[in-house]
Amino acid sequence: MENIPNCPECGSEYTYEEGSLYICPMCAYEWNKDAAAEVEEEAGLVVKDANGNILQDGDSVTVIKDLKVKGSSDGIKVGTKIKTIRLVEGNDGHNIDCKVPGVGAIKLKQEFVKKA
Repeated sequence: MENIPNCPECGSEYTYEEGSLYICPMCAYEWNKDAAAEVEEEAGLVVKDANGNILQDGDSVTVIKDLKVKGSSDGIKVGTKIKTIRLVEGNDGHNIDCKVPGVGAIKLKQEFVKKA
């Protein structure tokens, strides 16, 4: 089965293909398959938060789940705001490099944060 991309307008995962187009049933956006392939190649690293919003370097995020930190008795509490993140290529899913107040420099997984 072909991997159909999420909608570039609303981020919906329910897109489908019809002829040479991809169509989103949630927002009715239509785009060309060839254009979608070019965008994916140019984009390189695309990191999305827990809600499907695309993150960029310098964004602020909020932690949505209590996280344990190895080597520390304290963790990162839900609702902690992290400013000026940096996106990195992480083969283990840790794509966000940041400094957490009270913890220090750390890498986070994208599914545990939301864009602030």
